[in-house]
Amino acid sequence: MTFEPPVLLALDLAGTFAFGLNGALTAVRAARLDVVGVVALGMITALGGGIIRDVLIGAVPPATLRDWRFFTLAAAGGLIAFALSRRLHRLETPILVLDAIGLSVFAVIGASKALAFGLGTGPAILLGMITGVGGGTIRDTLVRRIPSVLHSDLYAIPALVGAAITVAAVRVGIYGVPAALAAAAVCFLIRMLGVRYDLNAPRPPGASGDRGSPGDDT
Repeated sequence: MTFEPPVLLALDLAGTFAFGLNGALTAVRAARLDVVGVVALGMITALGGGIIRDVLIGAVPPATLRDWRFFTLAAAGGLIAFALSRRLHRLETPILVLDAIGLSVFAVIGASKALAFGLGTGPAILLGMITGVGGGTIRDTLVRRIPSVLHSDLYAIPALVGAAITVAAVRVGIYGVPAALAAAAVCFLIRMLGVRYDLNAPRPPGASGDRGSPGDDT
């Protein structure tokens, strides 16, 4: 089982469900898949980043596979997206908000766990980001899309910022639930500002303004 402060655990579980829902919905839109494919991609989105992190730091079996709640919520999100895919577009904004919460919490928890396993500042920040964006990157690759983290409105950068704040808080000895929530809040705010104002990371001079790969309708 996962032993986290109740507030962070609740947000972690909510983020897992939201990632499963959003990941499966993206799969429905991007490819013609059956129920197995949709649910599988939803679960990959929700659990993939944490599994990558745990394998890299040697925390095996990964925490998300040892705690039935994460596995169940990821699968439930995928099933709901499959069953209600025609109606979920009406809930796009709430799903986007939940997705941002998941990104924020995963980045914070990922960075703090990496530090707990003895990693340095840079690797911990990197693994915090990977925890947040890894699952979506695998999903996009499987449906033959350019991963959204490489071209979409601010996504990786908020995760990096949230992870960096977490690492800084641990280093100065003030990390706890308030600091973790503050780091997650900063990540969430940057992400939502990126969505609201269509902000993107800087691109090479003269680069095309097109977003995504041909056929990307999300």
